[in-house]
Amino acid sequence: MSTRKVGRREAIGVMGAAGAALAFGCGGSPTSPDSSGSTATTTTSTNAACAVTPNETAGPYPSLTDLFRSDIREGKAGTRLTLTVKVVNVNAACAPVANANVEVWHCDSSGNYSEYGTQSAQTYLRGIQTTDSSGEVAFTTIYPGWYQGRATHIHLEVTINGASRKITQIAFPESVNASVHNTGVYAARGSNPTSNLADGIFADSLAAELVTPSGDSTNGYTASCQVAIAL
Repeated sequence: MSTRKVGRREAIGVMGAAGAALAFGCGGSPTSPDSSGSTATTTTSTNAACAVTPNETAGPYPSLTDLFRSDIREGKAGTRLTLTVKVVNVNAACAPVANANVEVWHCDSSGNYSEYGTQSAQTYLRGIQTTDSSGEVAFTTIYPGWYQGRATHIHLEVTINGASRKITQIAFPESVNASVHNTGVYAARGSNPTSNLADGIFADSLAAELVTPSGDSTNGYTASCQVAIAL
């Protein structure tokens, strides 16, 4: 795995709102693992109409260092998750946007974030990829854990030419959360007591921020989402 660190970012305000108006849609049609144990995903974006959806706060805890890499696990145990993000332009019939930087970050199975508090020397579960000609990036990570007061989620930011164009968050179905969080390294903490609809971030915009993973807690999951920006 190749990791490239670029300078040191100014931290985004932990509760700051995102700037530009963009559309965000996630979705997928689940498929079962084949005989080899692998899974395939047929993406059906809920943002097919390129409708603008609300921005979300940066939340805890934005990255302090730029880490360009696709595998962000750094040895963290958990159910494998392969996340594909596609960036498109709503002003060009949702044509793919190449050369945009997509960053993701999320907590581990115990609800901890790297780069903060007792984990300040760690950089796990953070990474940036630059979109290809199809507007896509892919990350290898683990299924996120949870912490008190928030539904299970992943943070996502899109930047172009150094300017932040979108900050949002990704939610997961309650059934998948329960399946993952009651197995393996997650089992000691069990299910997240905060549901998507009880979460202030997702309560009014869940349909636009929900991904539908394919797979299972044994073989891992794949999930896809689309971020549509106005260029």
